[in-house]
Amino acid sequence: MAKSGTKDKYPEPENLAGASLIRETGKVGKRGTIVIAASLRRRFGLKEGSLIIEEEKEDGVLIRPAVAMPVEVYSNERLAEFLLSNAVDEDDYQKACREVDKMGLDPDSVRHRRPGHS
Repeated sequence: MAKSGTKDKYPEPENLAGASLIRETGKVGKRGTIVIAASLRRRFGLKEGSLIIEEEKEDGVLIRPAVAMPVEVYSNERLAEFLLSNAVDEDDYQKACREVDKMGLDPDSVRHRRPGHS
């Protein structure tokens, strides 16, 4: 807390509703390990192995929870299936066949739905 008559460099944080937010002191350990207070870990669902984002700010470092979404990496065969199955008419289908040929694949060997055929 700042002495009377002096400006506090780090005033109490407040949320938009004006309520005080949690402020805890942490510690940096060996190899840069940061210990986050249990109350904050519980509040933000942080567990061992949780991903975080570390962001440089003008007045320090912001640490916040991160979300990782699995990403599908498509094989050439899967890309060819998308190209062929998403053709909207015969001209578009022929263009997709040429693209699949450029990928070194035979369009007839790729599982797909041809436009105009069920």
